[in-house]
Amino acid sequence: MPGAVAPTAPVEPGRFARLRERLRLLAPLAVLSPFAAAAWFVLRFDPTDRTVDPTGPCVWHAATGINGPGCGGTRMFYYLIHGNLVEAARHHLPALLAVPVLAYAWLRWTLGRFGVQLPALRLSKAMWIGYAVFFLVFTTVLRNLDWGPFGWFNIDNLDPRTQ
Repeated sequence: MPGAVAPTAPVEPGRFARLRERLRLLAPLAVLSPFAAAAWFVLRFDPTDRTVDPTGPCVWHAATGINGPGCGGTRMFYYLIHGNLVEAARHHLPALLAVPVLAYAWLRWTLGRFGVQLPALRLSKAMWIGYAVFFLVFTTVLRNLDWGPFGWFNIDNLDPRTQ
């Protein structure tokens, strides 16, 4: 028949389209790989003991003699994966407070790739700025105080090379 459209078979996705789809589904695992590497590191080289680790001393602490923004992060992660939330909070409270937000964002992104939509986090700009200010003030000033409630957060450098 003139003008009739012949039925077409479904077009099978090309090899690159299939590869792109697999990579799209594997992306959440790729994002977790640095955390898996960090977990391996802190399980292999306990950052809470006083033995020398391959990463060496905290450069900030060695240079200034005080705790800085990153000091205690590795130890916080160590205590977190061991389920000791009190010591995790003591070593890096601001980073610990970010963990549930980051975990939810990752879970929402991952499930979204499989068609499951979780509600978005509705954090205002003021909350993000407030967290950033809290992070900087707490990690560079408050936890270096030796008095009041802040003395509990002041952690001595555990690297024996800088003692």
